[in-house]
Amino acid sequence: MRSSSGHPIVAAVLDLVMKPLEKVRHRVVPNAAGRVLEIGVGTGLNAEIYDPSKVLELVGVEPDPYMIKRARPRFDKADYAVELLQLGAEDMPFDDAHFDAVVVTFTLCTIPDVEGAIAEMYRVLAPDGVLHFAEHTRSDSRMMAGIQDALNPVWGLFSGGCNLNRDAVGLLGAAGFEMEEVSGLGRSAFSLLPVHRGTARKR
Repeated sequence: MRSSSGHPIVAAVLDLVMKPLEKVRHRVVPNAAGRVLEIGVGTGLNAEIYDPSKVLELVGVEPDPYMIKRARPRFDKADYAVELLQLGAEDMPFDDAHFDAVVVTFTLCTIPDVEGAIAEMYRVLAPDGVLHFAEHTRSDSRMMAGIQDALNPVWGLFSGGCNLNRDAVGLLGAAGFEMEEVSGLGRSAFSLLPVHRGTARKR
C-alpha cells in the first residue's frame, strides 16, 4: 500500500507495471463474495474483475490520494454497491467481524506497519471469513533472497515504498490465518519477484 502522501508519477505508471499480473488478479478477485473489503485499491484495477452476482457491497481503502482519484471512475461503473475511503489499513474504522471477505492484491509489500494491517484484516473478518490474496513474496532460494535483501533499499525508492523481500504469505499465517490454498506462479524459487496467490480463512 502506498504512503498517504503518494506521488502522481507512481499512480500514473501503476497500470502499466501491473499489466503482466492481470491474469493472477482474475484468478483471485472474482472469488470474493458477500460484504467485501479491498485493501489498497490502487488505481482500481480490480473494479471490473469482481463478480457482481456475488458481491453485496464493497468497501475499498487506499491512503494514496493520487491512486484513489484514478480508482473512483472505475468503481463508479461497478454493478455493485461501492464505498472508497482514503485511509490506511493499519487502523480501520469498521466493527469487528463486519466483512465476509477481504481482498488484497500486490499491496502487502508496501504497507508500513504490515503486521498491524494484517491484524486489522483479521479483526474485521467475520468468523470463517476468507481472505483472497495475490502477492509477491520473499524467495525460498537463499541466493535469491540475499539478492532481494541487497536490492531492497534502492528498490523501494523507485517503487512507491515496495519491499522486495517481504514474506507476505508467512506474515498471514503468523497472524492466525489458516492457509487453505497457496499456489506459486511459474518458477518462483528462481525469480526476483516470486508471486503467490491463494486463500486464507479466519478461524
